[in-house]
Amino acid sequence: MNDSVTLLIQHQVRADAVADYEAWLKAIAKAARDFPGHMGVSIIRPHTANAPYAALLRFDTHEHLTGWIDSPLRRSFVERAQPWLLSEQASQIETGLEYWFTPPSVAPLHARPFKQFLVTLSAIYPLTQIVPWLLQPLLALEPLRRWPPLQALVVVVVVVWLMVYVIMPRYTRLVSRWLFR
Repeated sequence: MNDSVTLLIQHQVRADAVADYEAWLKAIAKAARDFPGHMGVSIIRPHTANAPYAALLRFDTHEHLTGWIDSPLRRSFVERAQPWLLSEQASQIETGLEYWFTPPSVAPLHARPFKQFLVTLSAIYPLTQIVPWLLQPLLALEPLRRWPPLQALVVVVVVVWLMVYVIMPRYTRLVSRWLFR
């Protein structure tokens, strides 16, 4: 869980090649899904004429990401896209949660704090109600029942895991138009 990594790739696309690039983007994203450890891809399309496309690919481990980066399939995709790009591909690898609310782009694009608050609250509140209820049989076991802080830790671990790996990657994608407007 702690080894998850995000590969950020930015492409500056020629104006006359956007349709070809969009088709290529769908194909490479689909191909990446079949690789071991793939946890999702998010595409951030340019919000201004000079802004690049940004793709965020998440993998469960650095080794799985390296497998994708070094794969002949990915290399062939990258070679195919070269004629459509205005400049060399910019990429970086990040770990952790930094891409929940701040997508990369040339021009700063940040979610406003009140929107971050509302999105986080709307995801965490239901989890804090549902997870303890679902975990009641586990929390009722003798070792956990005797020590309430351990019960709380179990609930928090499950809630945080769900937020990081299940809920937020999908939820922020779902509300991204509103979140980054």
